[in-house]
Amino acid sequence: MKSILWGLALIAIASIGCNKKVDVKTDKEKMSYTIGQQIGRQIKAQGMDVDANVLAASISDVVANKESRLKPEEMQAVMMKAQEAAMAKQQEAGKENQAKGEKFLADNKAKAGVKVTASGLQYETITEGNGKSPKATDTVEVHYKGTLIDGTEFDSSYKRGQPAQFPLNGVIKGWTEGLQLMKVGGKNRLFVPSELAYGPQGRPGIPPNSVLVFEVELLKIGKAEKK
Repeated sequence: MKSILWGLALIAIASIGCNKKVDVKTDKEKMSYTIGQQIGRQIKAQGMDVDANVLAASISDVVANKESRLKPEEMQAVMMKAQEAAMAKQQEAGKENQAKGEKFLADNKAKAGVKVTASGLQYETITEGNGKSPKATDTVEVHYKGTLIDGTEFDSSYKRGQPAQFPLNGVIKGWTEGLQLMKVGGKNRLFVPSELAYGPQGRPGIPPNSVLVFEVELLKIGKAEKK
């Protein structure tokens, strides 16, 4: 709820400021712009349908200490209705993604070079490594790119210009299993069913029940530090 309200406030403020020049020079202005970028991405990911002009008017009323044009119970009711509609939309999208994902995996497993594990994880070897294979208790250093089955990229360590490091038992199940099938120096493509990824909840940039495709290079293995 807080993220939604912050996002609504952002859109309203953006609407207020869109008709005048905005400078981004001082530390305060830069901080404000940075926060706006972060929240703006969240709102975009949530896909809320709002009227920016009405939002701007509401923010203006609060700042000017004017009486609210809606009663508290009216605002609560409309927010609950919006949340119910968003949940229904998410569930419908989840059903569609589930069907698309199942078809994709059924077709993909028939392709040459693709192997399937008992959990349903699919993978293919792009480059065979010549080092050791990690255990679930290890930390690993990898380069990777993640996409949806339609090719939409949602994450890439290559674009950040820096490999990722993490404990192998602290990521999605498809990664925990898939990287143990690799050797240092190797590169694999993982096809991760939604139940081994983020499931019906999804995450920003990843719709519910999405099958995920990763290209992963295993660069290094290191033991997890004991706490």
